[in-house]
Amino acid sequence: MSIFRSLRHYNYRLFFTGQAISLIGTWMQRVAISWLVYRLTGSAFLLGLITFLSLIPSLILAPYAGSYVDRHNKFKILVVTQIILMLQAGALAVMIWFKVYDMFWIAALSLVQGLINAFDVTARQSLMVNLIDDKEDLPNAIALNSSMFNAARLIGPALAGVILSTLGEDICFLINFVSFIAVIGCLAMMKLKLTAQVKSKENIWIDLKKGYEYLKTSPDLSSMILMMAASSLLVIPFTTLLPVFAKDIFNGDATTFGWFESAAGFGAFFGAIYMATRKAGQNLQKIVIVSGGLLALAVIALSIAPTLILALVCTGLAALGLMAQTSSINTYLQTHADDLMRGRTLSYYIMAYQGVLPVGSLLMGFLAHEYGTQVIVAFEGIAGLLIVGAFLYHEKHRNQLENKLSFFG
Repeated sequence: MSIFRSLRHYNYRLFFTGQAISLIGTWMQRVAISWLVYRLTGSAFLLGLITFLSLIPSLILAPYAGSYVDRHNKFKILVVTQIILMLQAGALAVMIWFKVYDMFWIAALSLVQGLINAFDVTARQSLMVNLIDDKEDLPNAIALNSSMFNAARLIGPALAGVILSTLGEDICFLINFVSFIAVIGCLAMMKLKLTAQVKSKENIWIDLKKGYEYLKTSPDLSSMILMMAASSLLVIPFTTLLPVFAKDIFNGDATTFGWFESAAGFGAFFGAIYMATRKAGQNLQKIVIVSGGLLALAVIALSIAPTLILALVCTGLAALGLMAQTSSINTYLQTHADDLMRGRTLSYYIMAYQGVLPVGSLLMGFLAHEYGTQVIVAFEGIAGLLIVGAFLYHEKHRNQLENKLSFFG
């Protein structure tokens, strides 16, 4: 089947298998740690703080991580980060097994996870092009990765819910620890032919500046990254407010919130499937615009949805648009960035997505507390439409300028 065509590549097949198993464990740990923190403290602030600590390092470290990855062996970096993440999960499992419920150490381990992820995600994304022998299959590989992530998002929390109610949080952490054996084993079996890294003799901060200068001279890449950053700050944080819709707006419980999470997971999964079936060479800018518009309109509809069923449908459509948008931007950056700058380019994408998102979540959470959740979610949708409009205007202006230059050239 064409949807699975990138799995014919040996190295990618191993990568996909290992990550599929490990991501289920990762989602189980995410659910377990959220449940543990809220069960012990009853504090929504501490719950948000733990999430914030696990994501905020991407905002600060992602550009540095990109420069570092470009100067070193991406594969070795990925192996090291996976081992450290495995040890982090093991430390959590041991702590909870012996009932050491110390919020300081839970927060510290969450911060460690965020620090390592800044390097892990950058190395994993920039290595992708080396796992595929036929570069025409790269967009399919990226889309399959998104499908795998969202399938794990459906399976992991469901398994975590059963295990939390029967065996406890420590078993979820233990399963995540064991799941890393699969990904590390698959990495060990790979047969990669990486070209030797030409290490820059300049200071890494100068190298980092070169990445910024490269994006300044590549308006097609920088506009994608800026759109991602704006969406992460003003639109995507609607996902943080889904518990409010479940509990307060529709008078539900934890099961209702689970329905919202499942709706988002299904929507994102179908978005990823669509991207996986997309033919190479299709206009990615057009997909970014259409999917961004779908995301914005669905978020506006969610804010005024009169019934739970309609709210769940809107959540699914918003997640579908979000997945198609992020996957299209990721694919465009990977296929258009210069080989020597790919790691740095992707690090700015990671910073714009994962790094800006916790800031946006805190901001929108505060505004929702002040002005009401539905008002702020409607504002997020309107902001999404304005972002798409600005991107569309920029692309039209850039294409006109390029046509003039080529005419006079």
